[in-house]
Amino acid sequence: MTTRYATAQSTPHTQQVGEEISERVRFYDYHPTPADIRAEVLAGLAAPAKYLPPKLFYDERGSQLFDAITELSEYYPTRTEIGILRAHGAEMAERLGRGSVLIELGSGSSLKIQTLLAALEPRVYIPVDISREHLLKSARALATRFEDVRIRATCADYSRDFELPLDPDWRDLAAFFPGSSIGNFEPTEARRLLTRVANLIGDGGRLLIGVDLPKDPLILEAAYDDAQGVTAVFNRNLLTRINRELDGDLDPQAFAHQARFNAVHSRVGMHLVSRTDQQVRVAGEVFSFRQGESIHTENSYKYDLTDFQRLAREAGFTTEQVWTDPEQLFSVHCLRRMPIEPPV
Repeated sequence: MTTRYATAQSTPHTQQVGEEISERVRFYDYHPTPADIRAEVLAGLAAPAKYLPPKLFYDERGSQLFDAITELSEYYPTRTEIGILRAHGAEMAERLGRGSVLIELGSGSSLKIQTLLAALEPRVYIPVDISREHLLKSARALATRFEDVRIRATCADYSRDFELPLDPDWRDLAAFFPGSSIGNFEPTEARRLLTRVANLIGDGGRLLIGVDLPKDPLILEAAYDDAQGVTAVFNRNLLTRINRELDGDLDPQAFAHQARFNAVHSRVGMHLVSRTDQQVRVAGEVFSFRQGESIHTENSYKYDLTDFQRLAREAGFTTEQVWTDPEQLFSVHCLRRMPIEPPV
């Protein structure tokens, strides 16, 4: 789960336009717009195999629901990753470099970043997230706890290009990409994303990234289809958002939540399955569903250590260190950007 993407560049103009939220917090809003959502939703619903971009999960309500999911007994990734960060935070801080500029790609669980900030003590923290209110709330809370850290909160759709508020003279850039969010991308897209991050942090820059490991399908499916039905509500909230922002008439209860593990592709797929034949209207367009037809809302790929290190290498990284939990459920990798060889 947890879909949060990244790529970035900066300009002197961008560095001057952040809104001052407090003495140490500035907010940069790149305005992910309803027009973008409209185009993507209409394209996805018109496709032969219907789909919706998983980044649309994360309106304010969706972010709240995901936080609730991370506390469920079935959802092992968050607590396992936090356990790894707590156990090895000092080693990770040494690898990333204390006093660096830390960019978090998809600022989700505050527990994760609090653990890393306490160990790393960066001079600047740049959280990037698509959910404006969730981002602001988190930035304010972190500023209260970490009084020596300047925060540049950046609201952006980082599945697309956007400008990151970096000062030209900053060095020692480090990035944090938690939650196995890399698994939400198709492998070719994941490689492109990692390449963008490599270009962002520059030669010698380091990326700390969480990666979920393959495991018993029963454990995986339970994590994405919990007994209390919180994940089902999270999945259907995407339809509620479409109704609100795109004048839709989708009935969330007319779609069943489904999560299945695909062993061939090593991924969990989430779907919303139409319970009946129906027609729906979104942004003035009409779409038909057959009973049993689904909207594909998310993939979550699971990588073993060898496969992920190969993917990272293809994107310009070398693996410096890997940490896992005792049960081998989850991994955290420290990657270093390799120097680009000059053309001969």
